Amino acid sequence: MGIFSRLSDIVNSNLNVLLARAEDPEKLIRLVIQEMEDTLVEVRSAAVRGIAERKDLERRAETLKREADEWERKAELALTKGREDLARGALLAKTRAATAAEEAARQLAQVTEALARQNEDIGKLQAKLTDAKTRQRALIARHNTAASRLKLRRTLYDQRITDAFARFEQVERALDEAEGKIEAFDIGRPTGSTPGQPAGDEFAQWEADARVQEELDRLKARLGNRLPPAPMPAAAQQG
Repeated sequence: MGIFSRLSDIVNSNLNVLLARAEDPEKLIRLVIQEMEDTLVEVRSAAVRGIAERKDLERRAETLKREADEWERKAELALTKGREDLARGALLAKTRAATAAEEAARQLAQVTEALARQNEDIGKLQAKLTDAKTRQRALIARHNTAASRLKLRRTLYDQRITDAFARFEQVERALDEAEGKIEAFDIGRPTGSTPGQPAGDEFAQWEADARVQEELDRLKARLGNRLPPAPMPAAAQQG
């Protein structure tokens, strides 16, 4: 059995309550729409049959009315000819035709009323179907938005990204240490040679600086593209 067993169940249902109670609103709304569309097909097919029945009853009632009128004319004719017996028979046939015509008219009224109620319910069902499809689009949009946000959150908190930033920090610390070694060699040393300074000390300083620079270049070559971009010179920034 479907969600709705009768047209009146759908028309009188509260879609908000159904969705609020559903564990999977998106699945429920699809089932509701399918049930509504199937019910519309069935009800419209029934309406087509009802319309055909109404037309048949209209023709039958009209035919019986003409038949009753004809029997009355024949009864009058029989009386003018002095045939009361024939007049009685004609009036009996008229009564039967009139009774059948009244029954056809009663059935016609019932079918017409039922079609009117059915047409009203179809209008209400169509409105509910339109509302359900609007809600379905809204639910799908909300689902897509939530999925995109969840994907973004998972990306932001991905351990791989965290590890990459950690390695980046390690590279920065390694560069800081290498640059610190260079600065350490300059601590307490004069910036240039002074009169009376032994030439050997200056040569030793040059050799030490060359070794540190060589070590720094080797480290930079090994790290490659993992290094952060070099800062622009102050003169370039001012320019």
